[in-house]
Amino acid sequence: MLKILHKLGRTEGAEIAEAALVLPLVFMFLLGIIWFGRAFNIYSTMSQAAQRGAIAAARPTCATCPPPPAGNWSGTNFADDTTVDNAVYAVTDLSNFDRNLIAPNPPVPGPTFCPPPNGCSPSTGRITICRSVALNGPATPAQCGVLVSFKYPFQLYLPFTSLNLQRIDLTATAQSRMEN
Repeated sequence: MLKILHKLGRTEGAEIAEAALVLPLVFMFLLGIIWFGRAFNIYSTMSQAAQRGAIAAARPTCATCPPPPAGNWSGTNFADDTTVDNAVYAVTDLSNFDRNLIAPNPPVPGPTFCPPPNGCSPSTGRITICRSVALNGPATPAQCGVLVSFKYPFQLYLPFTSLNLQRIDLTATAQSRMEN
């Protein structure tokens, strides 16, 4: 009888059982760190891309040239929507974003506009560009600028959790003061 009790009190294999319980949790934390790090990287890239687009839209292509008849925004020296899109895509392409997944993200609530010409338009259906936006709200005098906004989907892969395969739309919005 003593031999049986002595065998039951042994701890040979307890380490394996503990490892079997702890390693999946450690693995889940590691996956979580990796996927949330990737989401932060995508968000950071999106923010930089939106800022580049806003800067491209707010700066005249040629400050001393007369407005060209076509190719620019509303007959002004400001860049057209294609130029703004290309400024955004120049940044997003470096992180291998799929351009087809970029979607417009109209500002809510709608912005306050400066005197015409103004308006928000999804250029090529992917990036929302709002021009002649009052950046400082209803203050007088209004500081006019450009607002560029878009969203991009991100899907988490965290098996055995409620977050597995969850789709999150990451949004980026940037504004820049218009230069005359």
